[in-house]
Amino acid sequence: MSMFKFAKSVQLEGDDGKDIWVFDIDETALSNLPFYARPDVSFGAKQYNWTSLGAWIMEGKAPALPSILRLYKELIELKYKVVFLTGSADKYEKARSSNLKNVGIPIGTSADKGTPTRIFKSRKRKELEGAGYKIIGNVGDQWGDLVGESIGNRTFKVPNPMYYVA
Repeated sequence: MSMFKFAKSVQLEGDDGKDIWVFDIDETALSNLPFYARPDVSFGAKQYNWTSLGAWIMEGKAPALPSILRLYKELIELKYKVVFLTGSADKYEKARSSNLKNVGIPIGTSADKGTPTRIFKSRKRKELEGAGYKIIGNVGDQWGDLVGESIGNRTFKVPNPMYYVA
């Protein structure tokens, strides 16, 4: 079942804004493929350079993945609240928020420097549920985005052609 079809099948519990959908950012909502395509990166054929990736993120030029952008817009129409969680360092939060806005997703992010993604995201989802939110859908490109506590009613793993985080 597609993400949108699933979202439409859920009977939301009123208009309280507590039904949420959680998204990862890198390689889920935004694509860093243009960075990986650069000659100095060569799709990973050259030694990885975190400094270059950080500079790319600060440029705020990552395109949206079209299917996720469409899903985001459809979820908003269905009255879901959308939450973005990223494992990126705090120093990138402003750039990522701006990048999301520029591609048509006007929403902030939540980041936690130094905490492994699977722990950070699990903790944040648990906090959201503790605040009364109901996680209906959870989307990410890495298993760390989707495992742990408070994973939601349904998880969706999108493919990542560039890397795997154990």
